[in-house]
Amino acid sequence: SLEFKIYSFMRTAITISQVPEAAAGPFVFHAPLAESFTLAKETGFDDVELFFPGPDHISIEKVKALSETHGLGIAAVGTGAGMVKHGLSLTDPSLDKRVEAIDFIERMISFGGQLGAPAILGSMQGKWGGDVSRDQALEWLSEALLIAGRTASKYNVPFIYEPLNRYE
Repeated sequence: SLEFKIYSFMRTAITISQVPEAAAGPFVFHAPLAESFTLAKETGFDDVELFFPGPDHISIEKVKALSETHGLGIAAVGTGAGMVKHGLSLTDPSLDKRVEAIDFIERMISFGGQLGAPAILGSMQGKWGGDVSRDQALEWLSEALLIAGRTASKYNVPFIYEPLNRYE
């Protein structure tokens, strides 16, 4: 007979956004970083997801200090500010913009990787339409995902691809 054991290691996380352009987005805490960490801890979360304007927003050391001070892990790092703040997309018709987009994502992966946290690709995956066919968009996205996966593997963290619904 087979015996199965089910283990539950569920942790809760909440997103802290430091991107003013995303104020209407699905992020709960928009207060200054230290205050947001305090609020996350006080409301019972185990971890936080960081949504920053870019990888140079704050030093790794400061994030580690906030994490340790508040006893919160870093669940993930969002890359969406690349789209929301900087207008970058992996399916932009411009090669220069696509290169800039993958560079932004790789730098966010590096930032998260130094914290032991994965990066999440959501809105920066882009869309097809207009001058970009569906097949072309999928080809560019596929190429970018391979690059991002290789970068994430250097830090031994996963790279998270978040499929978006048709309205996003």
